[in-house]
Order: sequence, then C-alpha cells, then structure tokens
Amino acid sequence: MMEVEGPWKEVFEGSERKETSEEAEVLLGSSCSLAPLVDQSPSIRRSQPIVINVNRPKGVDSFSSSVPAIPNPFPELCSPSKSPVLVGSLPPPPSNKHLIKVYGEDSHSRSLWVCGGATTGEVCHLLVQTAHCSDHQNWALLELHPTLGLERCLEDHEVVLEVQATWSLKGDTRFSFCKNYAKYEFFRKPMLFFPESMISDSADVTKGMTSSDLIQNLLRSGTCPEIQGFLQVKEPSRKSWKKVYYFLRRSGLYCSTKGSSKEPRHLQYVADLDDLNVYTVVNSRKRYGAPADFTFCIKPSRNPLRVQDLKILCAENEQTRTCWTSAFRLFKYGKQLQSNYQVSESAPRLLEGTKLVDGKSKSEASLVAMDFSGKTGGRVIQNPMEAQSAEREEGQAWRRREALRCSLPNLSSGAKLSSAIHKSQPWFHGRVSRKETQRLIEKQGLVDGMFLIRESQQHAQCFVLSLCSKLKTKHYLVIPCEDDGRKYYTMDDGVTLFIDLLQLVDFHQINKGILPVCLKHPCVCVAL
Repeated sequence: MMEVEGPWKEVFEGSERKETSEEAEVLLGSSCSLAPLVDQSPSIRRSQPIVINVNRPKGVDSFSSSVPAIPNPFPELCSPSKSPVLVGSLPPPPSNKHLIKVYGEDSHSRSLWVCGGATTGEVCHLLVQTAHCSDHQNWALLELHPTLGLERCLEDHEVVLEVQATWSLKGDTRFSFCKNYAKYEFFRKPMLFFPESMISDSADVTKGMTSSDLIQNLLRSGTCPEIQGFLQVKEPSRKSWKKVYYFLRRSGLYCSTKGSSKEPRHLQYVADLDDLNVYTVVNSRKRYGAPADFTFCIKPSRNPLRVQDLKILCAENEQTRTCWTSAFRLFKYGKQLQSNYQVSESAPRLLEGTKLVDGKSKSEASLVAMDFSGKTGGRVIQNPMEAQSAEREEGQAWRRREALRCSLPNLSSGAKLSSAIHKSQPWFHGRVSRKETQRLIEKQGLVDGMFLIRESQQHAQCFVLSLCSKLKTKHYLVIPCEDDGRKYYTMDDGVTLFIDLLQLVDFHQINKGILPVCLKHPCVCVAL
C-alpha cells in the first residue's frame, strides 16, 4: 500500500476530461493507475555528488584512534621501510662485503662473504680454513661452465668478483674448489711442458732455444719468443674442423694462411692475449665433434660467454695442449705468474700458529709426540724427525697386529675391519669409472705421482691404481691372492705382497716397484 501526500485524482480509461494547468498530466494505459500532482517549478535541479570535508591530520590512519595496534608476529617477513616493527635484532649485512657461492667436488656448495677486492688466493685460504683442510697448498678455484663444458683455473692474483661480473645472469656458471698440483709445475719441469719442437724465436736467430730459456725470456720484457704448431680449429657455424698452423707471440695469436709460412703477408691476426682467457674443454668429442679429446678454447675475458665468441682448438696429444695453454698464461701474465709461484712456495704446508677470524689458534702446539717404550712412564719427543719416524713405526706395528689378528681363525670381524680400512683414506674413490678417473686426475693437475685407487668394474674383488706419469694416466690392476691361508694384494703376480691397500700405498710412496714414478699426490675430493 503506497501513501501519496497532496491532492490527487482518480483517472479511468476512456475519460476525455481536461484538467486545468495546475493539475498533473494524466497517463493513459490499459489499467488504472495513480498519478501524484506535482507543482511545476521554473528549473529542476538533479542530484550531484557532495564532497564531504573531513578535518583529519595527514598521515594518521582513520582507525588509529579507535583500533589498537596489533603486534606483528612475523617481523622478519616485513620490509624495514614500511613495517612499524623494530628489526634491529636481525643481523645487518656486512659492510663492503659480497656474497659468493663456491661448489665442492661433491656438488655441495658453501656461501662466503668476501671483500670487493678479494683475490683467488685469499678466497682459497678462507675455504681451507672453513673446510678444515689439513693440507694448505695446491688449492685452486675453478671457473666452470657446465653447459658448454668449459673449465679454467683462476690465477691467484685475479679478483673473484671481477670474474663473476662477466657471467650471464641466466647461465649456470659457478666456482669450484679443488686441488690443482699442476698450476706452477712448468716452473719446476719446463722440459716436460715445453718441447723444443714447438719453440722458436720470432726473429729466427736461435733455432735451438731450450725450454728453460723460453720461460726466462718470457719473464723478460725485451724478448719475444713464440710457440708454433698445427692445431685443429672448429669452423664457425659448421661441424667441420680445419688444420691450421698457429703462432703465439707476445703481440697476440696468429695463424698462417699458407702452410707453416711465417712471412708477414701470410700471417692473419686472431686474438689479443690481454683480452682473452683460455679454457679446457670437457668431453669435446661429444659436445663439439672434436677429432680428439685434447681440446681447449679461447674467448674474450670482458664479455659474457657466448658460443659464437668461442675459438675452439684441438691438439694432437695432451703435451701439446698443455704447452699451448701454459704458454698463453705465461705470455699474458709473465712476471706476475712467477711472483705467484714464489708466494706459493714460500707459504708453509701447515699454517701453524696462525690466528683465524674468531681469534682461535689453528696450531696444534698443545699436542706432543710421546715415547712410551721406556720404563720411566714416557718422554716427550723433541726432535721432529724422530716424531715422524715414531709415527711411521706405530702405523706399521698397528698393521702388523691387524694382519696377525686376521690370520687367526674365527676372527671374521677383524678381517672385515682390515679389508675396509682403506675406505676412509682420501685417495680411495670407490666405484668410479675409468673415464671419470681420468677427468678427476686431469682436473687436479697432470703431474707425476698423482694417484687414486678405485674398485675395478670389470674384475670382482679387485682394485685399480690410477697413476699420472709424463702427462698420461696409467692404470694398474691390484689383485687379491692367498698365501698360507692369508689374504694379500699384489700388482706383480705375487712377487710383492701387501696385507692391505694402506701398506701398498706406503710402500710405493718410497719405492717405485713396477710403477714409473713413486706415489706422491693423492687425488682427493673435498666436501664443503
């Protein structure tokens, strides 16, 4: 029911009565309706939005006066600039520090805060301390490009953040921390790394330049010796390879357009040594269709890594590849490399008495060697040589006791202990393949005496000793045998017997036996 105020009239269908001007116009229809009478006005004002002025101070929430503040239960998730919660309890980021991530050989990583000008040597020293490595020498930081299969050992004086700044943000480039015994090996054995057939003088004055003269001349500023030889080069945008004669001089890398001619009209400029880095290519046969596995590449050092910028080269053997890559380093850095080598040689093997960041001492001066063979209750061994000798004798006596225990009947637990004691040694790598073994040894440096022991994949209950000699990796089968009911290991058909793999390694660290060189550097994997 609707109520209508004011005068109104009832209008029926078909009515023709006319009303005065003061009445409202009647609406005709099929049914009856009610029409209110509205006075006419000169102008009709329609509704408009009204602005409501509120007297409120700026910056004050409308509910601040009525609703109390609720404490934030998760202050660490709030932005410090917009959150009313105090975040002073959170650890502030170190000033002038940058975060880098370094991977170990077990695919685990460790993040480090380093200064902006931190060098590779300083980062390696920090990683040695954080990883609690007993050996402080021959550590290196590698730059890895897994997708392209490229590896490069950073020089000790290179700034780590500058190297990282050249990486692509979308790439998988990373740092790897590992051993590298061959970093400065060419200073110790130049004849092995630089064969005389690849050395010549740029002026053709002295044809018989020795390898020692080469290194000395490279470190002088007045001379300009060169490396020369044939290399296979991958042609751009094609899968084919072409054999080209290259020359490496202080002014850059050149190739000859006519055989091995060194005439200026036949030389073509390839790259500038100051603006390139040299990388070793992993699995080059499968990735790039290389004719051999001894492949390396050069690329500009300032630009992000792109496939079109790579100059992929392949040598005929490992010695040739090592000669080229070492010569690139010597030509580029010269005296800086010699200075790095002298610093590494002067550094002690064990940093005793050095203070760490937290002020604790790394030295084990509180531990002393004792001799309990006398009747006085023991004495302190002052002579270091006597202490090392006592340590070796104790180890040999322990192994003799273990061998005696294993030879006795009904002592299967002792036999299991003796057969598994080698698994805790750093040179034992379990069931790794032959190809992976060669990659590990090449990664840590092809130096004489680098070795590891692994389980044989072709012969049950046998082991393989993999040893590097003259830039080549050789493999020797270790066979178990029995003599008078006792189990031994041998590599020479039973002529020399060893009660376990520890004794085999200890013996060949002093005696070559059937090996070309003594065991010197264990190939180890560090877990960060």
